Amino acid sequence: MGAEIERKFLVRDDSWKAGAEGKAFRQGYICNKPEASVRVRISGRKAFLTIKGETRGMRRAEFEYPVPLEDAAELLDTLCEKPIIEKTRYLIPHEGGTWELDVFHGENDGLVVAEIELPSEDAQFSRPAWLGEEVTSDARYYNVNLVSNPYSKWKK
Repeated sequence: MGAEIERKFLVRDDSWKAGAEGKAFRQGYICNKPEASVRVRISGRKAFLTIKGETRGMRRAEFEYPVPLEDAAELLDTLCEKPIIEKTRYLIPHEGGTWELDVFHGENDGLVVAEIELPSEDAQFSRPAWLGEEVTSDARYYNVNLVSNPYSKWKK
């Protein structure tokens, strides 16, 4: 079984931007239940269908499969809940780890989140200076929940 273990943080400032190159993502959810979600994602000329299990601590089951780009586009347009998640992802290497930093657009504009995938729940990692508050346990920041409760609707 595939598994994903990640920690999620807000971003304190823009100092991560120096030399960073991003890639646009569009993703939507066909199924969004507490025990499982099914996501369609397009990035560039590649598309994937991802099935994720319920989050337990920092771990959840994850299975990902390539799908034809045209099929993914149709799924996003016709079967996925709206709004579609739009974001630019930056891969930021830092002291032996790679951070995935997502800058959200559309209904989630203004939200910037950094994640690091780990080999185990107790794995140690170096924290970049631009890293802010940890939100790993705050379900509002899960991409799947940003569809039904977009960042633009949160009370500031």
